Amino acid sequence: MFSKLVQLSTLISVVNGAIVLDVDHNTKIIRKDIIEAVNSRSTTWKAGVNKRFENATVADVKILLGTVLPGEPTYIPPEFERQVFKDGAIPTSFDVRTAWPSCSSISGHVRDQSSCGSCWAFGSTEAFNDRYCISTGDNQRLMSPEDTNDCCSGSVCSGSKGCNGGQPSGAWNWFTKVGVSTGGDYDDIGTGTTCKPYSMMSCAHHVTPPPGMVSCDTLPEYKTPKCTSTCSESGYKVAYSSDKHFAKNSYSIKGVSNIQQEIMEHGTISVSMQVYEDFESYTSGVYQHVTGSYLGGHAIKMIGWGVENGTPYWLCVNSWNTSWGEQGTFKILRGSNECGIESAAVAGQV
Repeated sequence: MFSKLVQLSTLISVVNGAIVLDVDHNTKIIRKDIIEAVNSRSTTWKAGVNKRFENATVADVKILLGTVLPGEPTYIPPEFERQVFKDGAIPTSFDVRTAWPSCSSISGHVRDQSSCGSCWAFGSTEAFNDRYCISTGDNQRLMSPEDTNDCCSGSVCSGSKGCNGGQPSGAWNWFTKVGVSTGGDYDDIGTGTTCKPYSMMSCAHHVTPPPGMVSCDTLPEYKTPKCTSTCSESGYKVAYSSDKHFAKNSYSIKGVSNIQQEIMEHGTISVSMQVYEDFESYTSGVYQHVTGSYLGGHAIKMIGWGVENGTPYWLCVNSWNTSWGEQGTFKILRGSNECGIESAAVAGQV
């Protein structure tokens, strides 16, 4: 019995709470059988080859899925739930980018978490960034997922652990108590325009990288950059302690109509979802899970909703750069808690 247990232990590892089998390192995530299974059915979306994951393995994708979902052992429910909303008719469609057009360069900006399980930091920081623009009119300032990923930890952040996973609700609580600094993308390093631009470069898996990207194999996977109390940009002339931006509060939102009212009133929210093997092959349409195994939890930002060919959907922005999905965005079935998309919505006033 002991020898069997030792043998089994060599076949698995744990990444962001998900079990990674040895076979996951040799199994492609974009596969002909998955694409054909989706496209041969009368479903609401199309599957194909996304450059972001063209030759990625299942293990490569599990690294990115760092969000703790409701029902998991380490999940910590948000302390507050918003239950009172303004009365008003809910339109058939809504898009934060057009509702607040002066902030569209922020709310429509697609970012890249690189080879790190920091989706929880992106899904929260980006939503905060959108709301900051909506509240202040400042459409020039990018907030720092780097600061959130590296420094949001402990009980104030629901036990989040950087590239090893976390909770958007913990990040929103951190925004209220500690605040987040400015920080652009990897390409902004050296410009001196923000305090902590993202330190991990956009990357491609096991292929010759397109312009502006490197091979993910060359990056330090799993490692969370050290939290610092100074800006990483010497050319940025604002001190880190003075560069912090705060949320007034944080809360969860439950129910389809409440989520819609929340977005109409204040803008983008943070949501989490279950990711399956077919999601990486999404290219267009309204996603709903068709085939493939469960891989892990993922956080994104939600910017609206609509109806496509009679199918109601939520409109979301991912953090897998523009070479995935519909230029980095996707639609997912609305009204039936598809992949848990309606079960962990969080936000806060900024």
